[in-house]
Amino acid sequence: MSRNFDDLLKKVNDCSTKKVAVAVAQDEPVLEAVKAAKEKGIADAILVGDESKIREIAEKINMDLTQFEIVNVENPNKAALEAITLVSSGKADMVMKGLVDTATFLRCVLNKEVGLRTGKLMSHVSVFEIEGIDRLILLTDAAFNTYPDLKAKVQILNNSVAVAHACGIELPKVAPVCAVEVVNPDMPATVDASLLSKMNDRGQIKGCIVDGPLALDNALSEEAAKHKGVTGEVAGKADIILLPNIETANVMYKTLTYTAKSRNGGLLVGTSAPVILTSRADSFETKVYSIALAALVAEAK
Repeated sequence: MSRNFDDLLKKVNDCSTKKVAVAVAQDEPVLEAVKAAKEKGIADAILVGDESKIREIAEKINMDLTQFEIVNVENPNKAALEAITLVSSGKADMVMKGLVDTATFLRCVLNKEVGLRTGKLMSHVSVFEIEGIDRLILLTDAAFNTYPDLKAKVQILNNSVAVAHACGIELPKVAPVCAVEVVNPDMPATVDASLLSKMNDRGQIKGCIVDGPLALDNALSEEAAKHKGVTGEVAGKADIILLPNIETANVMYKTLTYTAKSRNGGLLVGTSAPVILTSRADSFETKVYSIALAALVAEAK
């Protein structure tokens, strides 16, 4: 079981080397991450974009382009679609967003002819290593689905469980987190949480243990759970935090990123191959860890 990113990187090194197609690769922070991923043995890359600009940036960051395949496509829309095509055709294992706006990139991901559609709901999963917590914490969905209903939450939960399995967490404990740890009909998220738990009890959600509603304190802290009299297999031991909406999840994601001593990476799943959708505000380290996570998910597939 992986408990931190050092464990995850060791797990990546035990896998066959994966290849990431970079969509519109003429982006310095992304090329720096791709360079580091190559040096660490995490993944190889195909750089799709304006070759002259890629070479200009590579020279600036001392990146040896003889180690990478370059596909020269100057138009950003066409470059993004070409990167997706490389993945859907099996020439690459995962795709990473470069210097292209998110809407354009996702339209290519969902392209009916060469995209990565599976018929499943796409969702974002981030993985955190947080000082003071002895395990990895998966957080979902902080970036993609806004106000998921119960049906969507089932798919978001299943997507996060698949990532947990890829990380070596065999039976992840899932906490559907709400403001309180009791079912309150006036708080729909608590009703959804109880239904997810019952669906897990009846085998409709597999590969994990789900128990909720739980408040965040008694999902993460055994001491808090004991103090409040909250019992169960998940209380204080959650591996996956399923948040009720994007606002709550996004605030938690950024709080952990900017106020806690932590490391993280994230990706979009629910597609036929992992999609690395990092923000320009994400650190270099986060981009590298996101590539590593995508490599593990690609290996699991």
